[in-house]
Amino acid sequence: MEPIDIFKALSNEIRLNILQWLKEPEKHFPKQGAHLPKEVSYKGGVCVGDIQEKAKVSQSTVSHYLNMMQKAGLLESVRHGQWTYYRRNEEVIRQFAEFFKTEI
Repeated sequence: MEPIDIFKALSNEIRLNILQWLKEPEKHFPKQGAHLPKEVSYKGGVCVGDIQEKAKVSQSTVSHYLNMMQKAGLLESVRHGQWTYYRRNEEVIRQFAEFFKTEI
């Protein structure tokens, strides 16, 4: 975990929103369940297209945001066929929260 990378990733309102939405994917992406493959659940993540639709930004922008957040360690991705699903990396988020609590 590199705290500066996490701070950079969270310094954008849409990226911060994405992280918050992914905390409760069933609430924020209700249509997601309609097209999830049988072997995938919300625990497997949320499809990029659904995130892009909710964020109201271009597909390339949301892909850039998700990639930045994944490189910072905040997100994990799983690929199923042609679709990529993102979910929060709760362990890194926990480590960052502890860092923030003890170091700042």
